[in-house]
Amino acid sequence: MPQIQSVTEFGSVIREERRRQNLTQTDLAEYCGVGINFVSEVERGKPTAEMGKALRLAEMLGLDINIERRGA
Repeated sequence: MPQIQSVTEFGSVIREERRRQNLTQTDLAEYCGVGINFVSEVERGKPTAEMGKALRLAEMLGLDINIERRGA
């Protein structure tokens, strides 16, 4: 997985994985209990998207989020 350095990159990863799993934005929204507009905003990299919900999208797609100290 690529290193994520912006909300735009995070959104791109979410979109790519959703498409790889042949899910629509509506499917993912229903699975996660969020609105389709939220899924769309995350995929577009909207910086004000609620972090907890955004992490739930990643979790439902089977993606792990790992935070590491740079240079470690």
